[in-house]
Amino acid sequence: MLDGRREQFAAEVAAAEGVDGLSTVDAAIDRWVWYAGWADKYAQVVGSSNPVSGPYFNFSLPEPTGVVGVLAPQDSSLLGLVSVVAPVIATGSTAVVVASEERPLPAVSLAEVLATSDLPGGVVNLLTGRVAELAPWLASHRDVNAMDLTGADAGARTALQQAAADNVKRVYIPADVDWAADPDTSRLAAFVETKTVWHPIGV
Repeated sequence: MLDGRREQFAAEVAAAEGVDGLSTVDAAIDRWVWYAGWADKYAQVVGSSNPVSGPYFNFSLPEPTGVVGVLAPQDSSLLGLVSVVAPVIATGSTAVVVASEERPLPAVSLAEVLATSDLPGGVVNLLTGRVAELAPWLASHRDVNAMDLTGADAGARTALQQAAADNVKRVYIPADVDWAADPDTSRLAAFVETKTVWHPIGV
């Protein structure tokens, strides 16, 4: 669906960021494909079979965290947005995403693409507006289970962490990110909970 509107997205990205829109859209499409490929494989990488002393099998398995509040990067209106949303939904969680405040148009168009694709309704909820107004509500909301503070101002991150701590949210704060670089599995592992199961061995 995104590829079918490639020219539109390229124009929007070029207008918003002043970069080569076509290469950015192509990279965003590749990023969706890359994360989609992990959807049925990440559990084998993140999970494990644990050696124990006793007549048991012991497995650690990743499970979706639930609802993840995502503050999308401010400087990368499409590729950065895709890079923070895709790993959340690839691992089975739901995303409530605050788009780039100054460059929201590619996010609005992406919402249209997601609505007409095979993605179930409500899995990705894109909001536009001021990050400073929306982020504290997400951080303190008791129905939000985790936060990605990628797009938060550095000065606001401590206050958001404190608000999230009131209801025991998992908070992810990445280091400086080069959105054009190849992704890794760190974001896939950031928003899963690990469940360990003990099972007796029949003798």
